[in-house]
Amino acid sequence: MKRTDVKFRHLSIFIEVARQRSVGKAAEILSISQPAVTKAIRELENILQVKLFEKDGRGIKLGRIGEVFLKHAGASVAAVQQGIDSVNLALLHAAPPVRIGALPTTSAHIMPKAVKLYLQENVGNEIKIVTGENSVLLEQLRRGDLDIVVGRLASPEKMTGLSFEHLYSEQVMFAVRPGHPLLESPNLRLDELRNYTILMPTKASVIRPFVERFLMANGIPELPTQIETVSDSFGRAFIRESDGIWIISQGVIAHDLACEDIKVLPVDTSETRGAVGLTTQSDKDQDTALSIMMQSIRQAAQAIHRTV
Repeated sequence: MKRTDVKFRHLSIFIEVARQRSVGKAAEILSISQPAVTKAIRELENILQVKLFEKDGRGIKLGRIGEVFLKHAGASVAAVQQGIDSVNLALLHAAPPVRIGALPTTSAHIMPKAVKLYLQENVGNEIKIVTGENSVLLEQLRRGDLDIVVGRLASPEKMTGLSFEHLYSEQVMFAVRPGHPLLESPNLRLDELRNYTILMPTKASVIRPFVERFLMANGIPELPTQIETVSDSFGRAFIRESDGIWIISQGVIAHDLACEDIKVLPVDTSETRGAVGLTTQSDKDQDTALSIMMQSIRQAAQAIHRTV
């Protein structure tokens, strides 16, 4: 048997004959001839190499194997119909919006290109993008207020009921303005950070544990002057106007680095690398619009990191 030989019409006709327990009634409901119904059933039985129906007085009924096959055929046809309805809703602009939670690292780095790719598909669903701390976005995802979160992989205890798809990895960097005094230091020591104001990710941010472990491992348990923030706009403005040092994910400042508006200190932060990807609810179905958006995000991430 070749699975590809089974057609949708075989399944839909089989289901209707099983429901009506009559070839004639099924033909009437489907608006096709009785010979066409009989032919479809015989083709299906030949493909499966089993007898699906047996005589029952003047009518017919499903045999044991037919009962088993009906469960799977019904699920298959229902899934196809659900897909058709999802596509139709998307094309009619009647489906709900795609709601995305994006950490700062992806909202500036990946999402602009991903949204551009999504819009090219002319799906029509509205797009809602929310940025914030990882813990807040994941809670909104669990409640159903968001459909997907794009950002770093959270700690295991925060991933209960959620699924993660890895896209790429990135690390934390120490960003400063061009001309910063430490850029001229021939042998930069990390304890020199104590002499400057440090912009730190907040305690609820997903990269904070990476940063704390890195600083502790390098003998810096505390920083005298620090400001906690997840605001990328404040971070850019602050280091532009001061000698402050901004501890931030690579993706947030990727464009600034390419334009040379921001520099990074020559510090090996490879141990802060972490996975960035898509987080969704484990048991939630994806409609057409969300599936296309996820494809767009994958494509955008692949294109950007292929050129890095």
